[in-house]
Amino acid sequence: MALDSMKEIFERSARENIPFWEIVLQYDMEERQVSRQASMAKMLSTWQAIQDAADSYTGTQRSVSGLVGGDGMIALGANAVGCSGKPLGIVATGSGNDFARGLKLPVNRIETAVEGIVGAIVRGSHIDVDMGRVTSLDGGYAVDPSTGEEYEYQESKSAEHPIDRYYAGMLSCGLETVEGTMRYFAAVLVELAHMKRYGYRIKATLADGTTDERDIITPLLTIANSRHIGGGIEVSPYSCFSDGLLDLVWMDHVPNFGECAVAISNAYNGKLLASKVFGWKRIREIEVTRAAEGDEPPVLMADGEYIGHLPFRVVAEDCALRVLVPPAVAAREVDSRQEVLDVIARDGRDPVTGQFACPDYIGSPH
Repeated sequence: MALDSMKEIFERSARENIPFWEIVLQYDMEERQVSRQASMAKMLSTWQAIQDAADSYTGTQRSVSGLVGGDGMIALGANAVGCSGKPLGIVATGSGNDFARGLKLPVNRIETAVEGIVGAIVRGSHIDVDMGRVTSLDGGYAVDPSTGEEYEYQESKSAEHPIDRYYAGMLSCGLETVEGTMRYFAAVLVELAHMKRYGYRIKATLADGTTDERDIITPLLTIANSRHIGGGIEVSPYSCFSDGLLDLVWMDHVPNFGECAVAISNAYNGKLLASKVFGWKRIREIEVTRAAEGDEPPVLMADGEYIGHLPFRVVAEDCALRVLVPPAVAAREVDSRQEVLDVIARDGRDPVTGQFACPDYIGSPH
């Protein structure tokens, strides 16, 4: 396989519906006859070389890292430049593009995205967004991010392959593993209604500093920084990119037909959490372990990549990722905290406890 130009990569990406970064990885694996893990390591080392060069540069132009692709590439960028202060430019060309969508960046409009990045560099316009950092607790371990398969180990999976990753969008247990249904939210709900009910034990530090510890038996649990998943479904409509908090969302019970209808109608309009089908808490950090009841939880996923198996801890990293945005985007608030509080009040929830203020409130599709 020969890839002679960026144009050829873009054309193949569109023709075969393969993310840009996946094509580059395939080419590298074939060209150098290496494993996927080795190719990914090479890509990360290239990012490090760019950072090292920037650190030794004495001019006035700051290092800028650019990513072309979908949410999988966001995962790569978050772990390459997160917490470094170096800005990240995003050209969203993937199948989901949920992180870019949440930031109101151009989606699948390459020229517009590139022009926006150039404008951001010239004008110095950017926003700093939060990230989640997920690390394994004793017994937790990482898996291959592309396949979800376990790494080879000598004595201890947990000691030899610990989890230590940043993510910018969502960390999910259950939802992103429902392959082939994410484009159709109705099918997702039907699928979830027949899925196993996984057993999680959570210990969360809430926004007000109090601790909430409980068992959650559910087919879906997600710890969100951004709002969207699956190409635009607003699973976490209360999420803010820059409030130093994450949002814990879970399916509280298997929905009946009426509840499914309400949830489907609200999947794309920001009112999903108006339904009692879903539980919600705003958190600073959380530990997730195996509950005594429920099925064995599946592999964790974040930003389109497999992460590993619980137990694990997630901590909100305040404004840890700098993202280049067009001056017009930087001039307005991507997510106003007051607007989010207004939305929470509209849906009848308490912003601290996450509970519905009115016990009889069931949410509305309107």
